[in-house]
Amino acid sequence: MDLQTRKLNAIEYIAGLEDEKIFNKIELAILENKVRSERKLKPFTQKQLIERAEKSSQDYKSGKYKTQEALEKESESW
Repeated sequence: MDLQTRKLNAIEYIAGLEDEKIFNKIELAILENKVRSERKLKPFTQKQLIERAEKSSQDYKSGKYKTQEALEKESESW
């Protein structure tokens, strides 16, 4: 059975579900899978970390930063 057919069968099964406990388990599994997929972050390489630190230092020295107070004021309008 191909993946498309299996998906359609799953949709039909879910659409016909009457048991909320089973649906809750399916829903939880879907949400957990979604969170896991979103967390697939790649760690920075040592070179990337150094480049970011150097850029941050340059930005700070040239005045390209915001104070905590400025960020708090800005966030009030979010």
